[in-house]
Amino acid sequence: MRYFKQSEPQRNWLIGELKASKATWKVIAADMPLSLYVPDGTEANGATRWEASANGDDGPASGRELEIARLLKAIKAIKNVTWITADVHYCAAHYYDPAKASFTDFAPFWEFVAGPMNAGAFGPNKLDMTFGPTEVFAKAPKIANSSPFAGYQFFGEVTIDPQSKAMTVELLDLDGVSQFKKTLEPQAI
Repeated sequence: MRYFKQSEPQRNWLIGELKASKATWKVIAADMPLSLYVPDGTEANGATRWEASANGDDGPASGRELEIARLLKAIKAIKNVTWITADVHYCAAHYYDPAKASFTDFAPFWEFVAGPMNAGAFGPNKLDMTFGPTEVFAKAPKIANSSPFAGYQFFGEVTIDPQSKAMTVELLDLDGVSQFKKTLEPQAI
């Protein structure tokens, strides 16, 4: 419980800034994807330790997922929220749908994952279904910890059309070749 009290001011700040923003698109950049299993060794009792918020149980939000659930619920009415995340050593695009989730009190949104730029490549990781993600796209090596020279290094590029305000997210490989592209039309604010 102590963890949540310490994070409350930061969460409240983020919610307040998102609600006050006049920007068409509200992009949340996070170091770790929301629903990918990212194991980080084991506890002394043999239980899996998790690096990201997903905890591998697909059920109601618990543990770190509670923070994500609180945030998603608080920003449910805010239009055009998109997440950009990284740190799983491959690229992916996920669509989150409350109709497919254990925790349902949020608005649908997209998450785009890319990076890092020069490290062993892994993945794809399994998805925790607490927040109802669908893997729309993923590109990962067949061999874990593939060399950066194996062609599985990725980055993302975001452009916003000045007239329509449509946001295009493109996942590119190290040579700048498009691997996936999604254009999101803005909802009226």
